[in-house]
Amino acid sequence: MLVVPPQPLPLFAANSLSDGSFRCVFRRSKVNSSSSRLAPPVAAVAREVDDFTKYSGYVFELNPSEDDSLTEYNIVKIAAFYQKKPLIVLRRLVQIGSTLGKWFAVRYLDTVNERADEMFKIRAAELRKILLQLGPAYVKIAQAISSRPDLIPPSYLDELSLLQDRITPFSSEVAFGIIEKELGMPIDVMFSEISPEPVAAASLGQVYQARLRSTGEVVAVKVQRPGVQSAISLDILILRYLSGLIKKAGKLNTDLQAVVDEWASSLFREMDYKQEARNGVKFRQLYGSIQDVVVPEMNLALTTRKVLIMQWLEGQKLAGVKDLYLVEVGVYCSFNQLLEYGFYHADPHPGNLLRTYDGKLAYLDFGMMGEFKQEYRDGFIEACLHLVNRDYSALAKDFVTLGLIPPTSDKAAVTEALTGVFRDAVAKGVRNVSFGDLLGDLGFTMYKFKFQIPSYFSLVIRSLAVLEGIAIGINPEYKVLGSTYPWIARKVLTDSSPKLKASLRALLYKDGQFRIDRLESLLSESLRAKTERTLIENQNGGTDSKVVIKQILSFTLDDKGAFVREILLEEFSKGMVALGVATLDSVTNAVATSLPFSPSRPSSMTDEDITNLRNLQRLLLLISGLQENENPSMKVNGVRTSNKQMISLNGAPVALQQFEAVQEYLPLLSVLPELPQEMQQQLLRLPADFAGKLASRVAARTLKRVFL
Repeated sequence: MLVVPPQPLPLFAANSLSDGSFRCVFRRSKVNSSSSRLAPPVAAVAREVDDFTKYSGYVFELNPSEDDSLTEYNIVKIAAFYQKKPLIVLRRLVQIGSTLGKWFAVRYLDTVNERADEMFKIRAAELRKILLQLGPAYVKIAQAISSRPDLIPPSYLDELSLLQDRITPFSSEVAFGIIEKELGMPIDVMFSEISPEPVAAASLGQVYQARLRSTGEVVAVKVQRPGVQSAISLDILILRYLSGLIKKAGKLNTDLQAVVDEWASSLFREMDYKQEARNGVKFRQLYGSIQDVVVPEMNLALTTRKVLIMQWLEGQKLAGVKDLYLVEVGVYCSFNQLLEYGFYHADPHPGNLLRTYDGKLAYLDFGMMGEFKQEYRDGFIEACLHLVNRDYSALAKDFVTLGLIPPTSDKAAVTEALTGVFRDAVAKGVRNVSFGDLLGDLGFTMYKFKFQIPSYFSLVIRSLAVLEGIAIGINPEYKVLGSTYPWIARKVLTDSSPKLKASLRALLYKDGQFRIDRLESLLSESLRAKTERTLIENQNGGTDSKVVIKQILSFTLDDKGAFVREILLEEFSKGMVALGVATLDSVTNAVATSLPFSPSRPSSMTDEDITNLRNLQRLLLLISGLQENENPSMKVNGVRTSNKQMISLNGAPVALQQFEAVQEYLPLLSVLPELPQEMQQQLLRLPADFAGKLASRVAARTLKRVFL
């Protein structure tokens, strides 16, 4: 006998399942001398055939050799296969056209009869049933849409959300037969316990809880739904044909067939459970060590193309517990996936993101993964930087790099159009920019300038859009771009990539002038990049200045901050030269005013000196954990001073007077002894580097005065 002991409500199970629905006693009965089969569970209730099998079973009535010929996505091979089965293709076209056509017609009549609002819930339930009848390809599309509560009405959201992991399962008798065939042994030889009914069912397969007889480990056993390979192959063939017609009729720029091909390729990889297990191992290696992220272990030895065995986890859907901290953890993990390693989860719908009972974020289902090449990762980061800093000319070039617009496009016209599209959105601040809104606002511009969505980018967009949709379900004001940008800012400031270093320098300097406001923005944003729960929960309560100082110093003294450290030393040396000139002017003026009939001496400070001196103070304030608007010494009598006003006031440069409030910098000095030893050693090496740069600046200034 196989008995499943009482367990807490499993991670994969819907919360509505009762414990008794998957715990009961099985009877073993001999079928013949060479094989045996599990009899139906004693406590099991008779279940109807699932809708997919009932209404679309004809699609996958293939012999084993035909089924095995469709294991890889090859559109030429698929087309040749179904050319020999025209009646099945015709029947499928009629089924799709009649079911969806009837639904749209009824919706139209509801609108005409002014009953649309009244019938909303009913039509939503009908649409869900139609998608279940049509099968996995349409369910997959609906799953992506169901993760965007900002795009679809609540009634449809509720119904389509049921497609994430609460689809009617197929027969357990069939499932156990698949397990025995794939593993090559009776099921009770492999498992000492197994749930008689699936604890969850999705579009491509269903999951059972079991205990391995050999080790006693509790595992999840995922079994592929019969017929998905052939059904998806036929539906992809039809969708690809229709996308070609739509592109031609609508004169669209995007290669819709290439987008379908990319999606189809990912679907076929998802149907290979051996590949999914390998994906899970790689995902665990790359991201399993991130704080509060859990990735289940894969049992590669016992996994086949149609059966996957992995570590059993327990918890609840992330969307159901409304844990904003774990959403932040998910954003950070997604940042690592997309922009650090380029290996990302392309199907992060709510059914695949869960909160374990010990408060961690668990990732499940590694069938649909994407690869983001380094050149595109850098281009995406640059695009985000230029968008936030409103550099729309550079953004137009980024779009060419990413393959979104042709290289032959009129850059000036594109820049003007992007300015019109993004200006209002970005004016609200990066924390208020919605990824979904940006995509929506781009619509007309994409059509006018022949924008195209590269096939690789479609999965990236889907991944980000789905993640933002999950977050919006918890907090309607949540913005994924605003939460991701701090990590982007930190990466730009610390990355060793020559391309990103060049982008950072171009961002911080314009016509040789240092734009300190952009460095302040990047540093302040990078400090928002937190993953610790206490910091996330208290992020609106302010941060102690000493903590900020430590963070900034730790960043600038770390090896990863070497490039920014060089820029800071360069700007400090400029500022110190300007401070020396200001001091000399002050002494000279003091001596001159003490002598009778002494003529007034014009200041030798230039506008560049004034700017460098102001930058010096702002840098000191930045490192001291203060903002410019918090510093009273930046004003004279409560009024902010211009460059001309800073040159002289009561015979002394106002710029020099700004450095009188030494107490503002005392917190900086008090933090230095608390730094780690290696950073203190790095700090001791700075004076030598700084002295070299300062000597070079002084020499250049002296030569300039002599010859000019």
